[in-house]
Amino acid sequence: MQTKLLSVVFFLFTVNSSAQLSSIDYNGYVKYLFSSSKYLSIDDRFNDHLLHTRLNTRWYPAPSLTAALEFRTRIFYGESVEKIPNYADLIKSKQGLINLDAVLWDEESSIGYVEVDRLWLDWVKDDWQITLGRQRIAWGTSWAWNPTDLFNPKAVLDFDYEELPGADAVRVQYYTGPVTKVELAVSPGRNKEDLIAAGLLSLNQWNYDFNLIAGYKKERWVVGGGWVGDILDAGFRGEVLVSQASNKEFYSQFYQLYNLDPLTKDKPIFSFVLSGDYTFPNSFYIHTELLYNRNGTDKYASFYRQEAVELDMLTPARWSIFQEFSYQFTPLSRGGIFAIYNPDDKSYVIVPSASYSIIANLDLYLTGLLFGGDSLTEFGDLGSSLFFRLKYSF
Repeated sequence: MQTKLLSVVFFLFTVNSSAQLSSIDYNGYVKYLFSSSKYLSIDDRFNDHLLHTRLNTRWYPAPSLTAALEFRTRIFYGESVEKIPNYADLIKSKQGLINLDAVLWDEESSIGYVEVDRLWLDWVKDDWQITLGRQRIAWGTSWAWNPTDLFNPKAVLDFDYEELPGADAVRVQYYTGPVTKVELAVSPGRNKEDLIAAGLLSLNQWNYDFNLIAGYKKERWVVGGGWVGDILDAGFRGEVLVSQASNKEFYSQFYQLYNLDPLTKDKPIFSFVLSGDYTFPNSFYIHTELLYNRNGTDKYASFYRQEAVELDMLTPARWSIFQEFSYQFTPLSRGGIFAIYNPDDKSYVIVPSASYSIIANLDLYLTGLLFGGDSLTEFGDLGSSLFFRLKYSF
């Protein structure tokens, strides 16, 4: 696996370097992240270190063609590697049609892992654009939760992966106007149940952008849409998604023990998001989102995490509230805090953060994940983590 991955990388670099008339751009970063985590089920606090490097390249062999290769290498060291069984499996990213990752080493206290998360060729001609390869296809309009992101759903608490995952797909876009288009994307997957095929119609009306989406994912039909605009200079966004009921049967020993039903219950899966944000003249920023899952649960949400993942639900909870505040204290420093609250089981996560630009291209970032609530709730058993990060960009 490792040899195959590195062969692909070296081949592309060789092609890029030999193209004398082409233009090549690159950028990236090096990050060091220290984390200290306390899990409620474990007495000890885990202290860990992560060295994370990323390289993004662009090659322009012709006016209408662009090629991209982006990959990251992560080196994990610390107590999580030592004490959590099969930790290498936990940090590996889900691969698409082709494996483009490799565990470089897996020792007692350290793991090296490299992955290619962007590898695509893009062709543009007149009103047409076709992209083939591992790419990010983001159709969502909201900023915390995106049920209409069929190909690349994001995790709102994963603050250290700015680029977000990609999908192995072919994407065809036809632009019918400056802000309108028709789009079709297909991600074949390795098995029939991994196939994703969907279309998007983007429209503009009343100074709003609207997306209409229909497709097929995990052997289920899906339909939905989203919008983005503003009301009195405040951003207003939303998304709606309906999918066919799953024919897959879910079973957990906890379902029987607590007399619980699966989330689907042979009903179509329905969710919507409402989002609003506003920046005041003094740079104070406020952002609120509401997520509703009709198939979500109002109790024992921790038991339903795996089923929610299988059903592509962003959370097992029926209702979720996101609230964020931030402020630009100086041109070089910013502070903020956001929280996610489950109004049914009263559990929550609070995420404070502060950033400071030390010098050009070198940034300091401090944050934490502070979970709270009763046992067996959505967030009540997850403990807390604190993070310190230095990032140098080039």
